[in-house]
Amino acid sequence: MELFNKSGVLISAVLLLVGALIACQAQEDAIPSSTVIEAAAMQIGPAGQPAAERRLQEWADQGSPVAQRELALRYLSNPDKRHEAMQLFERAASAGDAQAAVGLVGMAHEASAGSRGGSAGAALNASRVIKEAATTNYLAH
Repeated sequence: MELFNKSGVLISAVLLLVGALIACQAQEDAIPSSTVIEAAAMQIGPAGQPAAERRLQEWADQGSPVAQRELALRYLSNPDKRHEAMQLFERAASAGDAQAAVGLVGMAHEASAGSRGGSAGAALNASRVIKEAATTNYLAH
């Protein structure tokens, strides 16, 4: 009888440990708060932090507008990634991120100034996304 009690306690402890590990894994997969995302973005810095950038990319892929915006801000300094930055700003602005909408307008303004008005399509697209974001924010509140 005593052996059964000891093995029952052991099995219970193992099941509890497995449950705790599953709960920790579920928390890791969840999108963290804006503050945590912005702190991770600050870790990237000018020299770059590949692990922090990968984590930011994961959160952006999971649909976090804050992660999308922060990743877009990092991509602005890389000419090869400016198109990706524009797409990320659009996604974040469409989800209601006002700072991403400002970034999108800035990129559209740069594009239209750089081509002397030849990029009116980018400006119109930025305007459309901002209007959608404003409507989304208005309807949500």
